[in-house]
Amino acid sequence: MAREIILDTETTGFDPKTGDRLVEIGCIEVVDFMPTGRSFHEYCDPLRDMPAEAEKVHGLSSAFLTGKPKFHEIADRFLDFVGDSVVVAHNAAFDRQFVNFELEKCGKAPIHEERWVDTLAMAKKRFPGMYNSLDALCKRFKISLESRDKHGALIDAHLLAEVYLELQGGKERALELTHSTGAMAVSTAIQGVYAARSRPLAPRSTDAEREIHAAWVRKNLKDKALWIQFGVVAAEA
Repeated sequence: MAREIILDTETTGFDPKTGDRLVEIGCIEVVDFMPTGRSFHEYCDPLRDMPAEAEKVHGLSSAFLTGKPKFHEIADRFLDFVGDSVVVAHNAAFDRQFVNFELEKCGKAPIHEERWVDTLAMAKKRFPGMYNSLDALCKRFKISLESRDKHGALIDAHLLAEVYLELQGGKERALELTHSTGAMAVSTAIQGVYAARSRPLAPRSTDAEREIHAAWVRKNLKDKALWIQFGVVAAEA
């Protein structure tokens, strides 16, 4: 099964090298493109003011963020949640630069570029020349935006998970993978569980009940009955 992390961030601006900081990070776990229900979400105190333009986008004010955990205080839990999984983001270069800046700032190894999947690049390849923002893709794939009036990292991660599934072929693709992995699991279970019993289970029916059943089988199903073919019921003498 393929485990991936869908990630989104909110920030004070566009470039951490000029003093902008990450203020919110939201991640959800997907397996075979389907959310598992596990998520990671934190607000972070950027230790600086919030530009008005950025606050209009995500609604996070300096007053709200003051006193929230610093990124270095959540870094280990974030890395534990991500593990060694692929990270999926929309316009991944943007999120990657902020995440890796914060990780390196607190002495952690960055998440290398080859582990990131960019859904914006996927969308541009599938819909060349079209507007491929997250909002535009949600509308194109008929994914509801009712739960969101402003950008929010966790909300957008959930929306992106739905978009990512559609970009990978939609629900039919997920069902195909689920069926495939499910069949494999069932096959493994059968091989591991259905071995010969050292002590067969005792029958739960009485002798009288079994005789009534055998008589019914011989009368109504005759030699076509599987019970007779497998020797469970004796054929007519």
